Amino acid sequence: MNQFAAKEENSILLNAQNVSENALGTISFFQKLPLQYRYLVLQQLRDLGGSRFFVSLNHEEIKINPIADSELKEKILSTVETVLRRRIPASQELRIEFSHPDDLHVIKNDILLKDLPPSLGAYSLIIPSIKPPILVIQIKIADNEWLYLGTILPPPYLLGEKKLISQQQIVTLAFTTLILLLVTYFFFDWQTKPLKELALSVSEMSIDLNQAPLKEQGPSEIITATRAFNHMQQKLQRYLRDREVLFRSISHDLKTPITRLRLRAELLDCNKQTESFNDDLDDLEMLVKGALQTVKETDIHENIQEVDLLKLLKQISSPQPDKIKIVYKKVALYRGKPFALKRCLANLIDNGIKYGTQVVVQFVDSEDELQIIIQDNGPGIPKKELDNIFTPYRRLHHDLQGHGLGLGISRNIIHAHNGSLHLVNREGRGLEVIITLPRVYKQR
Repeated sequence: MNQFAAKEENSILLNAQNVSENALGTISFFQKLPLQYRYLVLQQLRDLGGSRFFVSLNHEEIKINPIADSELKEKILSTVETVLRRRIPASQELRIEFSHPDDLHVIKNDILLKDLPPSLGAYSLIIPSIKPPILVIQIKIADNEWLYLGTILPPPYLLGEKKLISQQQIVTLAFTTLILLLVTYFFFDWQTKPLKELALSVSEMSIDLNQAPLKEQGPSEIITATRAFNHMQQKLQRYLRDREVLFRSISHDLKTPITRLRLRAELLDCNKQTESFNDDLDDLEMLVKGALQTVKETDIHENIQEVDLLKLLKQISSPQPDKIKIVYKKVALYRGKPFALKRCLANLIDNGIKYGTQVVVQFVDSEDELQIIIQDNGPGIPKKELDNIFTPYRRLHHDLQGHGLGLGISRNIIHAHNGSLHLVNREGRGLEVIITLPRVYKQR
């Protein structure tokens, strides 16, 4: 780049030297002409175009508005002056300057070049597409008589500071870059949209296995991944459907032999054995009912939708508002399974009221997760039982209500939403249930 700039500078200085030598010839010619012929020759030059210069004889020095100073400009002016002073004595007034064509004064100080008619030869200094600076040489050849020469240096036109790229190139480059970035953005957005949908579907599949298959679109790699995901989803659906049907069939079929065994137990002569048989059959029937309840309560086939948990909680607390206090600021809608979440919260709140007298439910909402804290003033849970309390049929009390399935079902529902459920004994008295639900399932 430096070599190229140096070569251009040498070319410009060489052109300036040649123009200066031509200017010397024109100046010498006019100085030698008798006064009465100067204007006649000047008119012929304008009519015939016999000079590379715009020439005029003025009664005063024309004030030139110079272009911005630069190192190269000073070198050119110095070269021109050096050549001219070879024949022009130092005592003779000489003015050399560069001006922009739109701001160049000619003939008189109140006349601009662009306002001249074509007949005066102004066209020789105007190149509309480029508008290079104009070199103006003024020399006083007599009292109240100045010879005015204007010309354009041959290309390359380089008078500003050396720049890697011009302002126009910067604008063009910026515009081109902007267009390229926009095209690239929309292209990648179009290419990655199927990948985003695939990632969202993978996240939601953990709580909504029955969602519609993904449309196979996009690049070949994403189409292959989408097809594999759809096949996996179909296999899981078939597996769970077959397992559920088998489980329900077994549970249903067990009712018949249980009923038959009850009838046979009544035919026994020993009342003690009959009572023992009935106790065992009651336990077996409770296991069957508990198994069916577990499958039903988790709502495997419930669809995901926007859930107003605050409204849902108010419905749960409406029968006994004096025992349930809700603390919240602002709770956004949550995407989940409404009936499953309602059963989960109802189980936990009923347990708090059952073993205490007051329940406080607090919401802590953020962009990434929703936290629900349920506090009661009951006896709490022994520390050694905190890990075992979620085991099916595990009970700490021996009342007639319940089967020991509520906490396990509630935790399964929260886990199905990719959340977590923890139990913590409060200081003093009571139990605290902490539910954390991630906000990763957004509306498509």
